[in-house]
Amino acid sequence: MPPALCVSCKTERALIKRPKNHEKLCKTCFIRVFEDEVHHTITSSGLFQPGENVAIGASGGKDSTVLASVLKTLNERHHYGVNLLLLSIDEGIKGYRDDSLETVKRNAVQYEMPLKIVGYDELYGWTMDQVVETIGKKGNCTYCGVFRRQALDRGSKMLGIKHVVTGHNADDMAETILMNLLRGDLPRLSRSTSIMTGSDASDVKRSKPLKYAYEKEIVLYAHHKKLDYFSTECIYSPEAFRGSARSLIKNLERVRPSAILDIVRSGEDMARLVPGAVPDACGCKGKAAAATATDETDGIGGCGSAAGRSNGGEMAAMERQLRENSAATEKGLETEVSLPAVASSTSTNSGPAAIKPKTELKRAGQVIPIVPRQKLGSCEKCGYMSSQKLCQACMLLEGLNKNRAEVVL
Repeated sequence: MPPALCVSCKTERALIKRPKNHEKLCKTCFIRVFEDEVHHTITSSGLFQPGENVAIGASGGKDSTVLASVLKTLNERHHYGVNLLLLSIDEGIKGYRDDSLETVKRNAVQYEMPLKIVGYDELYGWTMDQVVETIGKKGNCTYCGVFRRQALDRGSKMLGIKHVVTGHNADDMAETILMNLLRGDLPRLSRSTSIMTGSDASDVKRSKPLKYAYEKEIVLYAHHKKLDYFSTECIYSPEAFRGSARSLIKNLERVRPSAILDIVRSGEDMARLVPGAVPDACGCKGKAAAATATDETDGIGGCGSAAGRSNGGEMAAMERQLRENSAATEKGLETEVSLPAVASSTSTNSGPAAIKPKTELKRAGQVIPIVPRQKLGSCEKCGYMSSQKLCQACMLLEGLNKNRAEVVL
């Protein structure tokens, strides 16, 4: 049986079977298609602006190394006009992070990018080794996740940068979506599915250019490009809840290769059900519907194959229809809106200016309280953005410092 030819160039021998859609490609075509998909994600979602300074969250692992390599290549090829640098967080894990940071330092030389390293001990007075020694291995990933997210923001502010890109891939996105579903956390599901969080008004915005890239394809890209990366897993991560979600998704992928992207798309659709959520999906969404069924580019975009992909609004439309049906069924029932009886102390005028937001809704004899939305402010202790008096990091640090004081006494 003759060797299979690459389905793209149809001249070279196929060496790679894509995990995403099982297409057989040669080495050159696979690298080109992978880079084209990341470029599609970046341009369709409008991630970068010319002249923007962008920090790459670099850990030395495969995801951040591939992200740095691809962004350097695409920035030069397509003239994004962005200034790239590497930002690394040193959690203080001996035998793991100290080794991976050596890889990051080599990457900085290879890609000719400036490098900034920020440590937990510098920011919080604790290393992760000390945290684990104090609280044990169970639950330590919660501390590390909160500290790391804040450390990226603080490191960016030190550099005067307002945009950080991270190496989160499709597998990571699917795991997070599944974890939030298992927790019943729909509001967090909305945030976790966004390709970009924050805005121009925020201190730092983050984006995920590899959102639709499979982890296996990232490994293949790193292998065939001969990239230098660190492959050892964190010594504390086996205890994390994410590991269970990862195992489940890998089992699903064996049965159905498209399961990872299917979960990501489902998460995007479910996120639209959250009140006030901004719909997020690949920026080409809606354009694919106008394409013909024989469009050869179908499946090349950063969002993956469009086969079986709907316009993504069915769930929201269904919920809206159910609300309309419910309203029609209950027509004739008394609906009363209660407003605060106390008027503004500075004005006795009646009218729109004196009306305060409603605090409860009375419908069909039931009182439904209306929970006010949280407002983003600043932590009273460190000044980091928070909707509470203390940010999550400061709350965790209070507990750690209290335990340290008790041990000393």
